[in-house]
Order: sequence, then structure tokens, then C-alpha cells
Amino acid sequence: MEIPFYQIDAFTSRVFAGNPAGVCFLEAWPEEGLLQSIAAENNLAETAFLVGRADGSYDLRWFTPKMEVDLCGHATLASAFAIFEFVAPSTSATVFHTKSGMLSVERQGDLLVMDFPARPPKAVEPPSNLAEMLGLEPLQVLGPLRCLGKRGRGEGRGARSCVHRDPRLPGSHHHGRGQKL
Repeated sequence: MEIPFYQIDAFTSRVFAGNPAGVCFLEAWPEEGLLQSIAAENNLAETAFLVGRADGSYDLRWFTPKMEVDLCGHATLASAFAIFEFVAPSTSATVFHTKSGMLSVERQGDLLVMDFPARPPKAVEPPSNLAEMLGLEPLQVLGPLRCLGKRGRGEGRGARSCVHRDPRLPGSHHHGRGQKL
């Protein structure tokens, strides 16, 4: 099986700069293990896999070298760039169907404009030692919709939390070196 592959540097106009992503165009979805193996072999932060639909849009999935992810902005832009430059140069807009919903990218001159979904934070269970580390009890700990990933608490990419503290408590506006939270 031959798979067209492009390595695109997103967020830059120079080679060897920006965020690199692999982009693979497929005729149909192979078994998931093959997608994961290709992403591991590419060893880029993300490899995007696309399957065209009859209406000209694409199904899109993203894989890191270790696992599939639900959303990846730079690999989406890289995919759109590959479509606009190599696959369908007369196209100025495209739509992707993903696990995170529909995403659209439009070419506007030399720029690509993406309609990226908002992912509001949700309350998450704080680490058991958070209050001890902060020196006070947080009112609420917020995280992204899928903040824990498959690798466990706080170990996955993007596993960040936002701590909201009671502003009436002493020292609640600053952290450590005087940086505002």
C-alpha cells in the first residue's frame, strides 16, 4: 500500500521552523494499529490521517507516536495546507470531520484561517496534595474536557489545570515568585 505523506511546518513561512506535522492521505481507513505504527515511525508530535468524502470534505484523525488524540490544531492546519497546495490547489476552503466535531479551514491570501472549537473547562478532581502545595484549600480546580488522557493524572500532553482560589484569603493573588495566577 502506498500512502502519500507530507511533512508540513505549521505556524511559519520558513523551512525547519514552526510546528512540524505529518499528513497522510488514505483511500479508506486501515486498522488502527497501522495508523499508530505509521505515527510512531514518523516520530513527529502528530501525524494527521485523512480520508476524502464524496462531497469534497475529509474525515481526519490525529496520532502522536504513542496514542490517538481528539484534537490537534497545527496538524489540522498542516492538512489544509497540503490540500490547498498539493491535492486540490483550486480549493480555497475545506471541512474536516473529526472526533471533536466539524472543523473548517479557509485560505485567505497567504493565510489559513481555522474555525477552532471552544473547549470550556470543567471541574476536575484535584491532586491529593494540591492544598498542601498551595498552602491553602482551592475553591475549585478546572481542567479541559479530557485533561487526564490515557497516561494518568498530570502526565499526558496538555494535562493542565487552572486553580481558582478565594481572593479574600491572604496571599491568594500571588504564587511563589510573585507571579499572578
